[in-house]
Amino acid sequence: MSILKKLVTIPFISKYMINHFAPFQGAGIELDKIDLKNYHIRVKMPLTRKNKNIVGVHFGGSLYAMVDPFYMTLLMYHLGSAYIVWDKAASIDFLTPGRSTVYADIRLDAEEIQIIKNLADNYAPIYRNYTINIVDDSGLRIAEVHKTVYIRRKKPHPTRIK
Repeated sequence: MSILKKLVTIPFISKYMINHFAPFQGAGIELDKIDLKNYHIRVKMPLTRKNKNIVGVHFGGSLYAMVDPFYMTLLMYHLGSAYIVWDKAASIDFLTPGRSTVYADIRLDAEEIQIIKNLADNYAPIYRNYTINIVDDSGLRIAEVHKTVYIRRKKPHPTRIK
């Protein structure tokens, strides 16, 4: 495993790297909590001039960006390099305007990882669907994001005969 791949599994290093990722900085998105071992990531985004739309509420693209990579992140961490993990599709339903700091909790569990491993055991692609709620300070749902993730166990490389 490369040094960089090992470093990003250390929570404070991965939090620092994600919080300094240019698209997140530009939108004011902050990684609030990263607990990969316990299958949880919490993201927040205060309403600022960086992410307001023309009517003064959260820009929809920033709302989606704040949750975009995190199911892939959790899955890649728990499945390891023996699996291919890609975002396949996503949609967002805007429920009410976001006028304050918004939050999203991205969660998985050990049972989900085991289900994926069992389904992908024959090297066939599988698709998993996840829903993320984006809420404001008061707990009001601002948006609901639906994600479809493609997962496939990598086929072993044939061994060379000398």
